[in-house]
Amino acid sequence: MESNTPLLNIRNIQSSDYPELATLMDLVFHDVGGAWPRMTIMDLIHQFPDGQICIEDSGKIIGAALTIKVDYNRFSLSHTYTDIITEQNVIQHQASGDALYGLDVFVHPDYRGLRLGRRLYEARKELCRNNNLKAILAGGRIPGYHNVADDMSVPEYVEKVKRKELHDPILSFQLSNDFDVKRLMKHYLPEDTKSSGYGTLLEWDNIFYEEEMPSVINTEKNLVRLGLVQWQMRAMVSVEDLMNQAEFFVSSLSNYHADFALFPEFFNAPLMGLQNEKTSVEAIRFLSEFTEDIKQRFSQMAVTYNINIIAGSMPVLKDDRLYNISYLLHRDGCIDEQYKIHITPHEERDWVIDGGEKVKVFDTDCGRVGILICYDAEFPELGRMLAEEGVQIIFVPFWTDTKNGYLRVRLCAQARAIENECYVALGGSVGNLPRVDNVDIQFAQSAVFSPSDVYFPHDATITEASPNTEMIIFADVELDKLKYLNTEGSVTNLRHRRLDLYGGFTRPKNST
Repeated sequence: MESNTPLLNIRNIQSSDYPELATLMDLVFHDVGGAWPRMTIMDLIHQFPDGQICIEDSGKIIGAALTIKVDYNRFSLSHTYTDIITEQNVIQHQASGDALYGLDVFVHPDYRGLRLGRRLYEARKELCRNNNLKAILAGGRIPGYHNVADDMSVPEYVEKVKRKELHDPILSFQLSNDFDVKRLMKHYLPEDTKSSGYGTLLEWDNIFYEEEMPSVINTEKNLVRLGLVQWQMRAMVSVEDLMNQAEFFVSSLSNYHADFALFPEFFNAPLMGLQNEKTSVEAIRFLSEFTEDIKQRFSQMAVTYNINIIAGSMPVLKDDRLYNISYLLHRDGCIDEQYKIHITPHEERDWVIDGGEKVKVFDTDCGRVGILICYDAEFPELGRMLAEEGVQIIFVPFWTDTKNGYLRVRLCAQARAIENECYVALGGSVGNLPRVDNVDIQFAQSAVFSPSDVYFPHDATITEASPNTEMIIFADVELDKLKYLNTEGSVTNLRHRRLDLYGGFTRPKNST
């Protein structure tokens, strides 16, 4: 450096600076690979321009600091250099990260002694404060270790540097800039023989960091507990009899802190036995007379027991047309409804039931949910419509009389979980009703299914009930796993849809 006082300027690095920057990196990092490829520097500037800082003297770059954003919870743990910069020189910048990660700080040898490195560190700290980030993390080399490697271990060396009994050209500088050593990372940079491959994980905490504290009310819940009722069909003498049994299960599920309670399709069918002399059409319409009362009682239970209830399904008479409807009773008192879309030949022939016209996704305090009533689960189009609306959990209340009927629902439900990257819970009824036509026998094995990938059980079955036994079962499902699957799964079904070939779905509007 010439004797005249340098004219310093600190600024962000520009694309046109690469040749000068590369020359400086080759000079400083000649022992660990030299300059990064142009592509890598250009990518840094493109992804995080504010994090790339240089100091120039009369227009000549004499020092620089390269920085990215990362997830604090991940990179405050042990990692390697290739977790930050891959072997293909791809920088792992996270735009939504809550911490800075210092890649490199380097200064031309002729300008050392002017505390330019401290200026670059202070610029990083200011960037951290201005962006309200938790901390600055860095993986540091300990190149002075090779001088004493025969006499002491790496932990001993680091401790002596911290106590200033030894001087390390990098670690001593970082400690003097208020960084703390959080841990040692073995194999951090294997080719760094001077450091024996070790790195130090350093951290500077931003004491001005203000964590955003979302409202507890509006916080999205990640771990959701599903409760399923495998319902025993039995003779009932009144609505009170039916609802007492239902309340027993709701109370039990609530005691285990379930977020949802799922009942089966036509769980209230025993009430048809109160007037067994009626024809099938008369009996199902007679059953519909109880629906409004049952719905309101379930709504009261949802609020009282602090649990969202999917009240199976019940017949509803509207404008002299009969529908099969499932009600979602929210624990805040709101009520949503989902019509059964596809009507089975039996329902159409023996009960003269009509199908609804649209499927919906419902926002709850535990994610976005949809309901497919029994036969509807066997039509992939409906599940895909729900997926396009961001469904996370699909509930399938069902009634089947034989095992092959049950397996149709089960296998299709598993397919819906895989192809739509969501959880599917199906709940059915067991037992028999000798005095009720068309609902005389039941077969069920209720279960909760997940997508099939490394984040989930190996058989994509989270839990299942014993066949044909009255019981309750629970499943804890993690909604965040669905997000990981969508971007990082072994296969990503939703992202790989050939919309150019078969398009998406437009849900019908202005319909029932």
